[in-house]
Amino acid sequence: MRRFSGKDLVVATHNAGKMEEIADLLRPYDVTLTSNADHNLPEPEETEDSFVGNARIKAHAAAKATGLPALADDSGIEIDGLSGAPGVRTADWAETSTGRDFDMAMARAWSELEAANAPFPRSARFCCTLVLAWPDGHDEVFAGVMPGQIVWPGRGNRGHGYDPIFQPEGYDQTFGEMDRWQKNRISHRADAFAKLVAGCFA
Repeated sequence: MRRFSGKDLVVATHNAGKMEEIADLLRPYDVTLTSNADHNLPEPEETEDSFVGNARIKAHAAAKATGLPALADDSGIEIDGLSGAPGVRTADWAETSTGRDFDMAMARAWSELEAANAPFPRSARFCCTLVLAWPDGHDEVFAGVMPGQIVWPGRGNRGHGYDPIFQPEGYDQTFGEMDRWQKNRISHRADAFAKLVAGCFA
């Protein structure tokens, strides 16, 4: 496994919230982070049907454009009663002509679970795949998971996306009710980051 030996790392995202979470997770490792937005990089089209495929597209595009190592993640929610949907289409379910509407996406998820007469508890998991890519084309891949269940109605207005309807295993709060940094320590992204750090930074 290749170690990260430099100081500069590009995070292949335009999402300021995600950037803050990643900065918090990598704070102990004295890495200087910049984002796609800092380099005026466009968002590449995500054409793969897997988390790892789409994360690879983003990481390699940023590494090639900047000449620096780049880190990308692709994440989403898989709902067992919907045969793993929305999965890599997690954000697509929220797309409207005027932007993303996650209230609509969450309502769709519950409606489809009801239509399928899915048994309780309605198990699901958040998944995160991280790809650390170098300009020479090499990459390392780390996957993290947070199991839990879908609840309705949604609870809490913290977090983002499907957080209000996802109750992680072992907790009585949804991600939408949790303190942001508590969630950041136990989430699917934290799981993937622990593996990344062990493999490439520690």
